[in-house]
Amino acid sequence: MHFLSEDLENYATTHTTDEPALLQELTRRTHLNVLQPRMLSGHLQGRFLSLLSKMLRPTTILEIGTYTGYATLCLAEGLSPEGKLHTIDIKEELTDLQREFFDRSGYGHQIVQHLGKAADIIPTLNTFFDLVFIDADKQNYALYFDLVISRMNKGGIILSDNVLWSGKVVEEVKPNDKHTLALMAYNQKLKNDPRVETVLLPIRDGITVSRVI
Repeated sequence: MHFLSEDLENYATTHTTDEPALLQELTRRTHLNVLQPRMLSGHLQGRFLSLLSKMLRPTTILEIGTYTGYATLCLAEGLSPEGKLHTIDIKEELTDLQREFFDRSGYGHQIVQHLGKAADIIPTLNTFFDLVFIDADKQNYALYFDLVISRMNKGGIILSDNVLWSGKVVEEVKPNDKHTLALMAYNQKLKNDPRVETVLLPIRDGITVSRVI
């Protein structure tokens, strides 16, 4: 779903820094070989993630939901030289594709893959985070936020993807639509939480930027 007109969205993308060639290749490979390629962050959102990471120069990044690693590579572009990016996913069949592109990017030695449920893995990570990107199962967004908020460095950023959910958050919601209901509750949770200041941006499918106060 386009929240801007398609022409305006294309104009915004055209006037955004070019997508790196490696990410263009990853996009093609994902569309050819992997289910649900619309889950890719894509050019415009990817450059937003990259720019934000470069502004923060984080030492530790956590990504919840790797998919094929497009957003991972965008976020890695801003890592400090000694930094680490921990990325978590449950799909074992994607790990080899992820690792291929991670290593080809030059950031491979800084990216740590974790296979399993995020709710189990996050408590085992003995570190504090400068930047977190939540882009996994929507019903557990609130849980992931609660798991990371106490482990954020002051001024750290929590990004939450797909928070507009193809516009369903402003439509009449069916009682059995658990994903939309969970996202609506999550969006309100972020708005009301005094530990963060939050802006919801209508980029792609909606991305929330929450800064830890």
